[in-house]
Amino acid sequence: MRSPGSGIDRRSDDADTTPTGASVGEHGERRGLRVGACQTPEILGDIGSALGCIEGFARQADEYGVDLLVFPECFVQGYLVDPAHIRDHAFDLRSAAFASVLRRLQPIAQALVIGVIEQQAGRYFNTAAVVTQGRLVGVYRKTHLVPGESLFAPGDTYPTFTARGVRFGVNICYDTQFADAAASVAAQGAHLLLVPAQNMMRRDTAHRWKDEHHRMRAERARETGMWLVSADVTGERDDRIGYGPTSVINPRGEVVAQVPLMTTGIVVADIP
Repeated sequence: MRSPGSGIDRRSDDADTTPTGASVGEHGERRGLRVGACQTPEILGDIGSALGCIEGFARQADEYGVDLLVFPECFVQGYLVDPAHIRDHAFDLRSAAFASVLRRLQPIAQALVIGVIEQQAGRYFNTAAVVTQGRLVGVYRKTHLVPGESLFAPGDTYPTFTARGVRFGVNICYDTQFADAAASVAAQGAHLLLVPAQNMMRRDTAHRWKDEHHRMRAERARETGMWLVSADVTGERDDRIGYGPTSVINPRGEVVAQVPLMTTGIVVADIP
């Protein structure tokens, strides 16, 4: 999938991703940012399979010259807010275990925004890690938590980053229900909001929310004037279903590209 008129072609230049305030050198001709958002299966407690999924999407993204790939919320370990799952699978991002994850991701040319369950100083966070060629550039910790996420501590900052000259920030799933989360990113001059999400819900709830995600995200895009790109899981588990959506919304609040509901795939769009 790609946005209409995005002019997909093959490119070999890599994404340069740096935290707010850092400078980025010029590497050849500059252009807008080509983003790929991945609608994945749900993978729970199998980090090797999750990393294999990231590698598979990265190979697809190579064909389209994608600069940056976005994956769902808590994707590396799987979104399951259960004490045993979190205790057994959370990463201290300074640990040897997470260093091995970074080494595996090093060959990937694209910058990555991947959901992880983070542990630090006895607290757990629902975190999006920004990684480029095996290097941890920075993190965003989800600030707005649903009642069922009481095992997580909330984040309190909204870092922004740049890739290919485009400044971006992150909101995670439920954050998009709150205007302040997107506004805090936009206030730093960001042009793009990335939204890792995980909407594997009980069937009646999933059906009610199937169309609401776009409505809320469109509001955030119109309020801030940012592009919004989301990534979600899809599939079925027990009495739950994940429809998606994984999509691209322009600053006017229009959905310009989307992976079809209930299918895995990647949507690619150019952010000017």
